[in-house]
Amino acid sequence: MKTLLRKLLPSNAKQRLRIFLVAVDEFLLTLLSYLFEYFPRGCTWLYSLVSRDFMREQQAVLSGRLAYRNKEGIQAVSSALLRRNIHRLEKGLCMRPRRDVFAADFILDTVECFSTCIDNKRVESNELKWAFDVLNAYFEAVTHIDNIAKANAIFMTIDKSLMDSLSTPNNRFIPYQQKSLIDTDITTANFRDLCIRRRSVRWFKDQPIADEKLNEAMSIALLAPSACNRQPFRFHVCNDKNTAPDIARMAGGTAGFAENIPCVITIVGDLSAYPMSRDRHVIYIDAALAAMQLMLALETLGLSSCPINWPDLDVPEQKMASRLRLSDFERPIMLVAIGYADPQGMIPYSQKKSINVIRTDVS
Repeated sequence: MKTLLRKLLPSNAKQRLRIFLVAVDEFLLTLLSYLFEYFPRGCTWLYSLVSRDFMREQQAVLSGRLAYRNKEGIQAVSSALLRRNIHRLEKGLCMRPRRDVFAADFILDTVECFSTCIDNKRVESNELKWAFDVLNAYFEAVTHIDNIAKANAIFMTIDKSLMDSLSTPNNRFIPYQQKSLIDTDITTANFRDLCIRRRSVRWFKDQPIADEKLNEAMSIALLAPSACNRQPFRFHVCNDKNTAPDIARMAGGTAGFAENIPCVITIVGDLSAYPMSRDRHVIYIDAALAAMQLMLALETLGLSSCPINWPDLDVPEQKMASRLRLSDFERPIMLVAIGYADPQGMIPYSQKKSINVIRTDVS
């Protein structure tokens, strides 16, 4: 309906309609502000009658929970359930002091999921190796009470021929001591310089970008922390100067510079990684961590970038979902424009807040 009205209404009528809608919104906000003080739950219900702002998130969360249940946490090449539970086992193995018995309530589900992933031959081999190595370490470390003994018996019957080709005694994907981390000569000053150099660049050269550089940056982005290591996002890459602007324009905040963007990555969150609605915001947290690491990595490769805000609006969401062939449980989180910076292009100064503005000490 909105799209049809945009096409049919003349400019002056659309302007009057915008003014009217703003006035209605202000009236409703004023009314709800009074109601909220005395009837917060009723106010929330009333707001849902006059606004669809949160409906897409609700639908996506429900779709994601159903997809999680129907697939039992197993995706085409990755299992959210397996990744979550193996990471939980890792944390148990890292505890000080380590308990003789832990994870007894979910170890059976974990081993059965691992067995399913082995059988379907779709899950990425490194994910399976990680799960296999951690399960081995777990069963070596714990006391085999009933549930654990049953899980171990199932684990011992799993066909491990694939693991034999991946595992070596000196290459086990298991928890390790902090002192084993590699040393680095990166100083705080070096890192600060990198962060200062990383600016939101909007003007790019007409120069192609090698996919190898994009893959290198994305592989570094994947080293970012993620809740229970589920990494519930995908990078949809459009490395084509002829079509990247079309995707960039969907964001709305790219007017005037979208046409010169040679490459854009749409970071999409996957709500099918979660069985419960309480985790619905983790896609934004994990994707944001990866996005920042992606942009810093791009900078080290000589590539500039610009994070592009993605507002929660009906028409752009529908267009993006159609363009990227997204499922109902997948949500665009942000876009990142990428390219070789035009040295003559201007960059906003963007003064940042001071420490005394953002720091609050808690006693």
